[in-house]
Amino acid sequence: MRHRLDLAEAMLRERAHLAEIDRVRQEVMDEFQIVLTQMPYVGGAASRMSDFFMRLTGFMAISRVLRRHGVPVSMIGEIERETYKAQLLAEPEAERLASGRQFMSPENQALLREQATESATESHQKEFPEDFVYDFVEPGPGDKFEFGINYRACGFCKFAARHGDEEILPNICGLDFDAYATRGIHLERTQTLAGGASHCNFRFSRLRPRHNVR
Repeated sequence: MRHRLDLAEAMLRERAHLAEIDRVRQEVMDEFQIVLTQMPYVGGAASRMSDFFMRLTGFMAISRVLRRHGVPVSMIGEIERETYKAQLLAEPEAERLASGRQFMSPENQALLREQATESATESHQKEFPEDFVYDFVEPGPGDKFEFGINYRACGFCKFAARHGDEEILPNICGLDFDAYATRGIHLERTQTLAGGASHCNFRFSRLRPRHNVR
């Protein structure tokens, strides 16, 4: 969080016109402590979605504070996305691309199929009601993606609805594109639960080397 605030500082001054940056930073860190107590448990290390919560719920704290300071939601989204991308690109390129290859690997796809099936079971939903529910999608004839995931229930949507963060939820959704692109993965998504659709349709394919984000 402190690293993100360091990366965002210039944008907070120049775009959001916030003068008392030290005060804003402290407000964000205080709000982050609140967000940590609100973050749901969805299975710990055994669940791939735990990492999503750990990486992204901090942006809820930033959004809440900036909204209180009158920063437009669209500008909050721009600041968060550029900050997140800068933070991701601070990681060595070789490590980012290796992570992307692992995500696209047959072994990981097998794990995703398994966890998707588990997410939809009555027992899992009863034990982890705040978790995501999703289906693994195999490509059909003529499809250009390698595999997909349809999220039928979203942990962030549940979180936002419970804590009054619906207005800033689309900004969280927008972070997904850079999260995958910086790892050499192309994400195509045309609808989201946050936007009122029945599911989020994630479709993944490998970026050509010349298109990798550097």
